[in-house]
Amino acid sequence: MFVLGIDPGLTRTGYGIVEKSRGGLKAVAVGVIHTDKDTRIAERLLELHQDLAAIVSEYPIDSAAIEQVFVNQNRMTATGVVRASGVALLALAQAGLHVVEYTPSAIKMALTGFGAADKDQVQRVVQMRLGLESVPRPADAADALAVAICHIQASGLQHRLEKSGVTR
Repeated sequence: MFVLGIDPGLTRTGYGIVEKSRGGLKAVAVGVIHTDKDTRIAERLLELHQDLAAIVSEYPIDSAAIEQVFVNQNRMTATGVVRASGVALLALAQAGLHVVEYTPSAIKMALTGFGAADKDQVQRVVQMRLGLESVPRPADAADALAVAICHIQASGLQHRLEKSGVTR
């Protein structure tokens, strides 16, 4: 199973693809899509859409997850993140992928057991869970891998609940 995790942002959108198999979890691809802050917003969003569509078409993605937009005190930053998140959701939906959104605290809780864990803790858990030699950089890429791992864990739990007859 291949899961795409997305950490949305207008200047930097992190993406990470994690494969779940009987052997465990493996990072398949990780990176950041950069857009130039001096370029018009519409062109930046188009670039983000095209790059995400290319990533989705390159890998056999089974499902996707995205970090839910956190309301930032800086309205301009929050607006950019909301726009990038919408474009990411559109690209994933166009590819026919089922997409789930997770709050930052849910992702932290899933990975570390503590919903207010700091970024360093989350990044070290990502490194450990994926057997990486170092913490993925930049932070947006590590965050995207964390989103994918969170979704894999949540999907596994949901599957077990459904098999046992428990439903939402």
